[in-house]
Amino acid sequence: MNTFQKSLAVGLLVSCGLAWAHENEAHGAASAPAAKAPDGHSHSHGDAHGDAIGVAGKPGRASRTVNVDMTDAMRFNPANVAVKQGETIRFVVKNSGQVKHEFVLGTEKELKEHYELMKKFPEMEHSDPNMVTVAPGKTGEVIWQFTRSGTVDFACLQPGHYDAGMKGAVTVAKGKALAAPAAGGDSHGAEHKN
Repeated sequence: MNTFQKSLAVGLLVSCGLAWAHENEAHGAASAPAAKAPDGHSHSHGDAHGDAIGVAGKPGRASRTVNVDMTDAMRFNPANVAVKQGETIRFVVKNSGQVKHEFVLGTEKELKEHYELMKKFPEMEHSDPNMVTVAPGKTGEVIWQFTRSGTVDFACLQPGHYDAGMKGAVTVAKGKALAAPAAGGDSHGAEHKN
């Protein structure tokens, strides 16, 4: 083998090892479709988040819409959202910037681990229900049911964005959620603005 072939082989082994190690973390019992990085490595958290931050919401059960704006100033607006335990929220996430951004719900630990992986595989595509990647000028959506009280973090995990402070939090208050609205309305009478 020449030097180039050896370097390529070592790089592939390291990449496979990282992907294998990440995929074997204890994320939960159920699985979701895996996302693929350009090198073909898969990434999926399955339904891991169900225990810590909630579960994927059903569109017809969303009790309200929260509009979130992502900017190239590496900020979310709003950066703090309050919900009730059991509530299903439709996050409509707009990228007002000129670069790709993400909205990813998770624990602080999960977000930090995922961010480190994103720095190694920046073109990784996601298909998990707790996250959306949004191109400049476009809008995406995450529908999430918050099943436990406490704090659920969110962040943009594009390389450099998390370190620049592009993060926020959802405060989940104990108690019963409001019933889902009838025929697509917001249970509070109006959509929540950024």
